[in-house]
Amino acid sequence: MKQIKTLLIAALFVLGANQTINAQAKVAHVDTGEIMGKMPAMLDAQSQLEKLSGTYDADYKKMVEEYQAKLKKYEAESTTVTEAVNTERGKEVQDMQKRIVDFRDNAQKELQQKESDIVKPLMEKVKASIQKVGKAKGFQYVLDSTNLLLADGPNITADVKKDLGF
Repeated sequence: MKQIKTLLIAALFVLGANQTINAQAKVAHVDTGEIMGKMPAMLDAQSQLEKLSGTYDADYKKMVEEYQAKLKKYEAESTTVTEAVNTERGKEVQDMQKRIVDFRDNAQKELQQKESDIVKPLMEKVKASIQKVGKAKGFQYVLDSTNLLLADGPNITADVKKDLGF
């Protein structure tokens, strides 16, 4: 009778251990930062954004230089012109300041929107590839390793790059 109890307990222990092993999820990690940083489409997008940013910077500098030149001219002439002219020039300088600030703010917004418009579809493409590779390899979870404190499991970054064609 004791042997049957011992066998029964051993069988339950083995079945319980088997259930624990089966209950563990298969987890992998991927470095999306590395993928996005080396993705040819992303490199092209960054180049486009840098070019657009350079154009905005050049326009902004031109506006500031015009403002400074006009301000210098008006200060030099302020003692030789009437009060009405100085008042009009003061309004003109304030308008130029406002246009410069508005231009800078709009340029920043446009750059952020352009970046979002470019990056969002690329991120969706990377996400779809991660899901595809993860499912093909039988993983239930794929975590982004950029936020992990310990990434001591399968790394599918190279597989995702290969799936994306680079």
